[in-house]
Amino acid sequence: MELAKSLNAAIVSADSRQIYCYFSVGTAKPSREDCMRVTHYGIDIAEPVERYSAARWAAEALEWIESAAEIEKTAVVVGGTGLYVKALVDPLFSAPELDPIERERLAHELEKLPLGELRRWCMQLDPGRAHLGKTQLLRAIETALLSGARISDLHAAHKAKGGRTSSDRACYLVIDPGPALSVRIESRVDSMIAGGWADEVRGLIDRVPRYAPAWKASGYRAMRDHVEGLLDLSSARERIIIETRQYAKRQRTWFRHQLPSAAVTHLNPDDPRAFDVAREWWERAE
Repeated sequence: MELAKSLNAAIVSADSRQIYCYFSVGTAKPSREDCMRVTHYGIDIAEPVERYSAARWAAEALEWIESAAEIEKTAVVVGGTGLYVKALVDPLFSAPELDPIERERLAHELEKLPLGELRRWCMQLDPGRAHLGKTQLLRAIETALLSGARISDLHAAHKAKGGRTSSDRACYLVIDPGPALSVRIESRVDSMIAGGWADEVRGLIDRVPRYAPAWKASGYRAMRDHVEGLLDLSSARERIIIETRQYAKRQRTWFRHQLPSAAVTHLNPDDPRAFDVAREWWERAE
């Protein structure tokens, strides 16, 4: 926010949960005041029941970047959904169209399976994807079952055709406070709870179906369990903190292995020179 404000930049959110309307407190969306201070794109652009792909986000992000340029602002892509960022700089293969009704039925059944069982399914259907996380496992299984195609094969074919890439022009600023992140996560969860997260979920239960993808945002299931009387607030808080720490660990691993090290600048936000480092990164990126 401070960098964008000082440089007359716009922010393009690469957050796969901030795209959903109504899910605001638990996704730490920018406030209305933030959006008045700095132009934002990619916030509240999908209904909670929509399945929103990385490829779709990347296509729309290009339009937002152009829109920012039209109002004489440079766009900076911000957010922790690595697949969104990758889809923007390394465009993905063309995924097969899946029947939405069959996909919903299959998703309902697969969601009941533990992670280990999903891996066993994926080992049979698309072994090249069996080491990935739950979301990617689900996508690989449903693609194989409903289209007969393996995502790993589609990726290989895309690369063999010389799929377009702009990754050599991307420049990354990875912000990580190190060990202090654990305390920051606790503090942010507490601020979300104090900010009315339970009341938000209470209202969402009446208007958003339980199967909606938006409910998969970190912490929302635990908070829903609390609102429905299945968890006390202290237990819900603890579960949310654990989930968020686990997600942060996966993010760190992803960025460490997926981003080209030569294009990455690391920034500790607690460093007294943090803002200067960010400015220097920006100037090099331009």
